[in-house]
Amino acid sequence: MSNMTLEETKALIQEVLEAYPDKARKDRAKHLAANDQSVEQSKKCIISNRKSQPGVMTIRGCAYAGSKGVVWGPIKDMVHISHGPVGCGAYSRAGRRNYYTGHTGVNTFGTMNFTSDFQEKDIVFGGDKKLEKLIDEIEQLFPLVKGVSVQSECPIGLIGDDIEAVAKKKTKEHGKPVVPVRCEGFRGVSQSLGHHIANDAIRDHVLGNRDDQAFESTPYDVAIIGDYNIGGDAWSSRILLEEMGLRVVAQWSGDGTLPEMELTPKVKLNLIHCYRSMNYISRYMEEKYSIPWMEYNFFGPTKIAESLRKIAAFFDETIQANAEKVIEKYQAEYEAVIAKYRPRLEGKKVMLYVGGLRPRHVIGAYEDLGMEVVGTGYEFAHNDDYDRTIKEVDNATLLYDDVTGYEFEEFVKRVKPDLIGSGIKEKYIFQKMGVPFRQMHSWDYSGPYHGYDGFAIFARDMDMTVNNPCWNSMQAPWLKPAAAETEATAASA
Repeated sequence: MSNMTLEETKALIQEVLEAYPDKARKDRAKHLAANDQSVEQSKKCIISNRKSQPGVMTIRGCAYAGSKGVVWGPIKDMVHISHGPVGCGAYSRAGRRNYYTGHTGVNTFGTMNFTSDFQEKDIVFGGDKKLEKLIDEIEQLFPLVKGVSVQSECPIGLIGDDIEAVAKKKTKEHGKPVVPVRCEGFRGVSQSLGHHIANDAIRDHVLGNRDDQAFESTPYDVAIIGDYNIGGDAWSSRILLEEMGLRVVAQWSGDGTLPEMELTPKVKLNLIHCYRSMNYISRYMEEKYSIPWMEYNFFGPTKIAESLRKIAAFFDETIQANAEKVIEKYQAEYEAVIAKYRPRLEGKKVMLYVGGLRPRHVIGAYEDLGMEVVGTGYEFAHNDDYDRTIKEVDNATLLYDDVTGYEFEEFVKRVKPDLIGSGIKEKYIFQKMGVPFRQMHSWDYSGPYHGYDGFAIFARDMDMTVNNPCWNSMQAPWLKPAAAETEATAASA
């Protein structure tokens, strides 16, 4: 249980809010809450998916980031053009460690940078002709590319470039899909709308491409959706599903291909890991193709076992028996991990602040190691994410939506966690404060963290971070002058 009571957590929230002017205080109060498991709908205690308060430091991204950086970018056999200025185009090179197999520049393009590099004249005269030339050059230089997506940046929507017309023309000329994605960064309140827009583009330009083609199916065909293969996560997950006897027909976006996406409507079950980014397309396939979907969680042995049994229950007794065999197979392995690391991590407090799934999915993995999540929140969640979260954490746990830099720092100072799991924007702030930190967007250059193999790496990384002796030598920069003054006073006395 949290070391703070419900009243103490509420008091802390009110104390932090006092720094704001009245209007900002009233708005931000809706996004901060003490967890109450008795609440059935999170909207009764916390509000999400709203515009960030002007003047405060939000840690969100934009719609372009949600489409290009998350959903489309990891699809490896397509070229994804960042259509607009090179400033955002710099983001068009993979930065999230979406691992993939293949030969870069030949049949895979995930870590290559393609941008139309808008200049001032393009803003004035439009960039349609430039985009056409760019697509032609891509076809000439990379003949094995399976298709192109056009990820529009803010100026494209502002000046009215007709990327749909260009895409339609070039699809006909080259005989390959050219997909226009209207993901201008100014759309919506965060990267979340970018996920939705990207899902809609997949719906309109990809999923129906093989509806009239024959496919040799089996009763055990599944698709992995919303696993971006950070550090190899999807590979670790796929091992377990295939050991159960399931056939993974499609895996996207991480290490995913266009043909796999086109085949997804042929499967018997869609397995979704990142609910926030891919629930839209899963719901669409349920409506159009009558394919059920199921959310699963492969972080930590407890949640892995729950998910394997939940997935197996959809299939016959053979798969159900295989699921038990898989769990038993890895039992000695994960018990050894827990025996090694739990004594070193027992009772340690964790605060989380990440994106689409990790603020709730990783809770079980921390609890398997005896750690306690005392604060959690999302950058761009909707209330259905919090509906799922309030049941995963204890009462009085601190909940924060679209937390500001000021709020997060103040919460950390008061709660005094032993570990923070958040993103790159927060990493160096808290490390300078002397607080152990793990970058939980891309695993701090480690991973995978999914699956039983990933749990061993996860446990090692948490121990390596929390118990690193360097933290005893760290002191926040703003405390050093005070310490020096105290020493000088003591010496003069």
